[in-house]
Amino acid sequence: MPKFRILIVGCGYLGSVVAKMAHDSGHTVFATTRRPQRAIELRQQGIEPILADWTNRSSLQALPEVDRVLVAVSYDSASGLSRYESQVGGMRNLLEAVPEQAHLCYISTTGVYHQTGGVWVDERSPAKPNREGGRVHLQAEDLLHRHRPAAPWIILRLAGIYGPGRVPRIATLLEGQPIASAEDGYLNLIHVDDAAGAVFAAWQDSSYRMYVVGDDEPMPRRDFYCEIARQCGAATPVFEPPPAGSAKQMRSESNKRIWNRRLKGNLLPRLAFPTYREGLASILKT
Repeated sequence: MPKFRILIVGCGYLGSVVAKMAHDSGHTVFATTRRPQRAIELRQQGIEPILADWTNRSSLQALPEVDRVLVAVSYDSASGLSRYESQVGGMRNLLEAVPEQAHLCYISTTGVYHQTGGVWVDERSPAKPNREGGRVHLQAEDLLHRHRPAAPWIILRLAGIYGPGRVPRIATLLEGQPIASAEDGYLNLIHVDDAAGAVFAAWQDSSYRMYVVGDDEPMPRRDFYCEIARQCGAATPVFEPPPAGSAKQMRSESNKRIWNRRLKGNLLPRLAFPTYREGLASILKT
């Protein structure tokens, strides 16, 4: 594999794993951050930090020349900006600063899909998001279609990312507290290592502009939390309705299954963690 100069915009949970994998493979890795302390941490890990905020156009003027770009920015509610200003405005600023020849991988979300009732969805399914997070990701995706029609880029619509240090609501379960969620809707997940693998594969692939990224087995929420309880020797989980109108309620009302056929056919024929069982076992045993 040739060595690349890689820029990571949004070096959070997923971006940090990609950065480490890239550095360990001998690539030159740059990563943006808004915080000087985070810049120190990145440099200690062999990552070249860039103090920049993608919502501030002038801070992007000194970006280095790179071959590959990962955009994995999570919305920061403490920023004082709207989701639109952050996700769409930031993406627009970045596209003006990054040359078109750099292969860009944009991390979107399966939250763009509005379907319920446990139906299967894939890249061809209509997307009419009913939550603001999904809507702004869809608008950011549209910027790539409209402003870079001939450039190399790819969109990965990720299911929920989990992995070491990030298992949804595990503390609540282990404390024996009720989980504020419906128990019968489907969860779609992807282990962070497989999500990172999809990024590297996407940088090499030109078959499609878009992939949904989830593991092989969407599961009812109850099954997921019962598996955690089984592996940890904890009590069987108890569920309670989330507060009406809350974000937890809106998430729990999501009830679809992600079909990863294109992902398995083109990017990742074999997942390191094909189901939540293997993924949880790798996390909970440590």
